[in-house]
Amino acid sequence: MAAWIQASLVLAVVVGLHVPLGDYMARALDGGKHWRGERTLYRVCGIDPDREQTWRHYLTALIAFSVMSIAALFALFTLQGKLPWSTGHEGMPWRLALHTAVSFTTNTSWQNYAGESTTGHLAVMAGLGVQAFASAAVGICVALALVRGLVRRSTDDLGNFWVDLLRTIFRVLVPIAVVGGLILMAGGVVQSLGAGHTFTTVAGGKQTILEGPVGSWEPIKLFTGDGGGVFNANSAHPFENPSAWTNAFEIVLMLLIPTACIRMFGRMIGSLKQSWTLLTVVGILFGLLLAAGTLAQTAHTGTVTQAVGGQYEGTETRFGIPGSTLFGVSATGSADGAANSSYDSFSSLGGGVLLSAMMLGEIAPGGTGSGMYGLIVVVLVAVFIGGLMVGRTPEYLRKRIGYGEMRWVVVYALIPPTVILACTGIALAFGDGGTSMGNPGAHGLTELIYAYTSNTNSNGSAMAGFNGATDFHNLLMVFAMLAGRYLPMACVLALAGRLAKQQPGVVTVGTLRAQGVNFVVLATAAAVILALLNFLPALSLGPIADGLL
Repeated sequence: MAAWIQASLVLAVVVGLHVPLGDYMARALDGGKHWRGERTLYRVCGIDPDREQTWRHYLTALIAFSVMSIAALFALFTLQGKLPWSTGHEGMPWRLALHTAVSFTTNTSWQNYAGESTTGHLAVMAGLGVQAFASAAVGICVALALVRGLVRRSTDDLGNFWVDLLRTIFRVLVPIAVVGGLILMAGGVVQSLGAGHTFTTVAGGKQTILEGPVGSWEPIKLFTGDGGGVFNANSAHPFENPSAWTNAFEIVLMLLIPTACIRMFGRMIGSLKQSWTLLTVVGILFGLLLAAGTLAQTAHTGTVTQAVGGQYEGTETRFGIPGSTLFGVSATGSADGAANSSYDSFSSLGGGVLLSAMMLGEIAPGGTGSGMYGLIVVVLVAVFIGGLMVGRTPEYLRKRIGYGEMRWVVVYALIPPTVILACTGIALAFGDGGTSMGNPGAHGLTELIYAYTSNTNSNGSAMAGFNGATDFHNLLMVFAMLAGRYLPMACVLALAGRLAKQQPGVVTVGTLRAQGVNFVVLATAAAVILALLNFLPALSLGPIADGLL
């Protein structure tokens, strides 16, 4: 009962806040005048903000920005020891620096290091913090381009990447970070530029309590889909997440932007019914994941779990099983990857639920921007199937979904499972997968599959038993993150370009209505069936087999 009351309150707040925020995002990001500060930046960078781009030019600008971001982060991490505010930390080895630079640029933020013993304040604030904003904004930019492709007609233009990027950062992300940071600091999250304090323990020894710019970093980590913590324990650390109410607020931050993007979509296409339809699909998927996770974590199987009343091992007592399960499902469903408990300590089936949330494509509600365009791709699959069932050419928002459009949809859907399963197989074939597993058998395989699912789908969460801090995994994960992030984006932009060139069709009595109960069921089923077709064998060999042993 406590679990469902807590979840209901948190989700009610998210649904209530997503309306004004989504409406504001639609006004702020699509059209309107340029702010004076924005025009200054455009002049300094030599950008013409009034010149729109085709999908190829939009993609080129996106890739160029990402390459520059990786290079800047790589230099910062390798030279950290020679820069101010390093708090005594040396530069990273080049393989770890490359992995970390790619990880935060792709909005994955998988950390093959302990934050408090590796990165100084400058690396956190000027490196990870800045790139958390930028990588989140890139996802929203691609979503904006796809929506414009659905709305516009007979054109090659999808907007200007640089304009979308700056507007997203300064008009949406920065204000939320300021407000969120003040609330979390008021709740007890620490904020300091010191190196820490050394105390004498009761046994007479010395212990250093590390601090850092946690209060300003924490909201950025959560609502941008970043997920990387200042401390290795992430949101299980009391300096990052002191109490039950800060835990609830952090969950709200993770879910807020992805759901607001759905509302923004409805405003931009001029149909709020569509946004409520998509939100219903997201709500059903999230509810199924949360119900399955809660049941798995509270199942009283075995003597110990019967005695304590659930899967308490690896769980913070200040949050309990309900707060930990809701946080875990929110983090994996929203592509954030933060953690307030040990995901490796979840029950076998509970860990499988977290893995399934990522394998759905993280569309419940998904990442910042990436959740929305992933959801639209699922909707196009549902429209295509439904259109064929009623004997009509599939259409969505009066745009025909034919062979050319479905080609990009299918390629998009095949990229994540191909990368995940191929990388898992390569790791096992070369032996590094087996030696990095913290546990033998099915649970160890689950750890490995979880690692590459997290990297490919830009999540960043991990089962702590898995050791990814090897040269082999650092480099293979770089490939998985780059392929899993940018190949789907290229497919989405190519799809947007094809849709933008079309003239809208005419709605007739035979046109499939992309709203209502029937369509919600169809879209939800399409999402689940796609995930099962791609990943059921892997789930059967991993968490399902582990849970049945």
